[in-house]
Amino acid sequence: MKLDSSVAVVTGGASGLGEATVRAFLSKGGRVAIMDRANSNGAALAESLGADKAMFAAADVTSEVEVKDALQKALAKFGAIHIAVNCAGVGMAMKTTGKGGPMPLEMFEMCIRVNLIGTFNVIRLAATEMLKNPANEEGERGVLINTASVAAFDGQIGQAAYSASKGGIVGMTLPIARDLSRDGIRCLTIAPGTFDTPMLAMLPEPARQALAANIPFPNRLGRPVEYAALAVHMVENPYLNGETIRLDGAIRMPPK
Repeated sequence: MKLDSSVAVVTGGASGLGEATVRAFLSKGGRVAIMDRANSNGAALAESLGADKAMFAAADVTSEVEVKDALQKALAKFGAIHIAVNCAGVGMAMKTTGKGGPMPLEMFEMCIRVNLIGTFNVIRLAATEMLKNPANEEGERGVLINTASVAAFDGQIGQAAYSASKGGIVGMTLPIARDLSRDGIRCLTIAPGTFDTPMLAMLPEPARQALAANIPFPNRLGRPVEYAALAVHMVENPYLNGETIRLDGAIRMPPK
């Protein structure tokens, strides 16, 4: 699919991996609706990028009503939705149980709701709009890109909830690709390793360096532009479908 004639919706698009993806798509000539929480930097970001190319649509990805409304706003402005990239998510760490008692069930549920159910909510609603697109020369009507994590495969101590949520994203990628294959909609997932995002920026520098030390090569934190570059390639390569790609510098996470 050609980005210069496409409209994308990027959740979590106001910062981190999402913002980098927004900027990469715009650099290729696409137009983008930034979907993020109302209190995010999304409105200011969209304004700085240009009203003809970007817009902000506030939404909580777990809300059917809010996501539908955001998609309708994108359709009203740009006329179609060809790509949806799911970058919205939360991170948390707590052991299953310990001296303080078991992990609160509400914590586990919240992680699953935002990361896994929120991703599927956007997929199902965005794909419904993609069905209305005319097929291009490859028969494509849309591309769905999700964000998992290497924690889906080698989750660390304290990551039961996070790993479960990201493992669910990996697990649903192929069946969704199969569900939508006759409609010309591809579904893919990126599983990033340890990236230099706003979440990690809050850590002390020694902690950041310790994380980078475990990465074989390149021996550094991942850069959001590298995630965005893979997202661009996934859109532009029509034979990629149903796959989860690790983007991690060959790291395999230790237990802790």
